[in-house]
Amino acid sequence: MASAPAQQPTLNVEQTRVVLSEVIQAFSAPENIARMEEARESACNDMGKMLQLVLPVATQIQQEVIKAYGFNNEGEGVLKFARLVKMYETQDPEIAAMSVKLKSLLLPPLSTPPIGGAIPAS
Repeated sequence: MASAPAQQPTLNVEQTRVVLSEVIQAFSAPENIARMEEARESACNDMGKMLQLVLPVATQIQQEVIKAYGFNNEGEGVLKFARLVKMYETQDPEIAAMSVKLKSLLLPPLSTPPIGGAIPAS
């Protein structure tokens, strides 16, 4: 009998909350804090380098958690999990809050120039 292609897991709101919570906790693990800090330091607040250096580390950290819940261990699994979280954000304030927290862990706020891009005269 031929095996069917692997199905992506379907999580309900409560399960998504648990997995999202575990993903956020994973970023608090000392080894992951060190990995993210090293990547951020290498990127030097350069957005292009952030995407090259920080995002892959953040993706790996997420993959390590979500693979236990049946998501594939490729970037695709992280994208599918992100879509699931986005879907539940509107229905569940706790998921929405955790999603904001996760985003802040992935990309720290970048300093933005004043509107208009003008440098204030001193």
